[in-house]
Amino acid sequence: MLRIGIAQIDVKLGDRAANFRAVSGWMKRHHRPSELETIVVLPEIFDVGYVISRAEKYGDGEAREAAEFLGGLAQKYNVCFAGGSVLALTERGAVNRALVVSPDGRLVAHYDKAHLVPMMDEDRYLSAGSELCVFEFGGVKISLAICYDLRFCEWLRMGALAGAQLCIISAEWPSSRIDHWKTLLRARAIENMMFVAACNRVGVTNSEAFGGHSAVIDPWGRALYEGSAGEEGAFVDIEPDEATDARNFIKAFAMRRPELYKLLQPPLKKSDNEIKSS
Repeated sequence: MLRIGIAQIDVKLGDRAANFRAVSGWMKRHHRPSELETIVVLPEIFDVGYVISRAEKYGDGEAREAAEFLGGLAQKYNVCFAGGSVLALTERGAVNRALVVSPDGRLVAHYDKAHLVPMMDEDRYLSAGSELCVFEFGGVKISLAICYDLRFCEWLRMGALAGAQLCIISAEWPSSRIDHWKTLLRARAIENMMFVAACNRVGVTNSEAFGGHSAVIDPWGRALYEGSAGEEGAFVDIEPDEATDARNFIKAFAMRRPELYKLLQPPLKKSDNEIKSS
């Protein structure tokens, strides 16, 4: 068994100290000790929000401040933090970076968002990541994704093919498209026969409302938890072997035909695809 905490909170624009206090406050209010290995998920860019056009001012060098902050909380509560992303400054520029911090306070893995959102100008101000992140915690293989990645079924499938039984997703998904969020979370869980644990922020930034409705979905598409549109939190217990059981039953991975899935397949000629009338 694995216990997942979903910290559905607001994010204050450009105010790292306030956002760190919000995370500390959430842990104080919602955390309860457990014998189960516990992993806590935070929203996307939880440290400063979408101030990406001013990354040089607000960014965190190699995510050191965030890693130190989460490391202290991880040790205090004996939990792993995974999936909360931050605005990190790196040698190749600013990135949207999800962190994995172990219960002993160490930064053990990270994932840089691969698919950048043109509607939020991420492609103008951020550098895209190009490496999948699959790590192990409590004997469970876990992959990471961030917000817009959810729309790219191929990317989440790669994590599943690498053995991930759980995909953790951090997001700042707008209320205006919250139905897409709900539908895609279930689709990714069902098609990959994996658990999906997704944390979406709430609140309003520059007139854009963010929709919450964080969720934990099982490999059959059932919601074990679904949040509201306001600040809240929950801890959900999952049995990761259910992902293995689903894959052994459905056998979709075994029946894949990769030779048919061409990434750069040319379009069919009209003559090849035309149905002629008699």
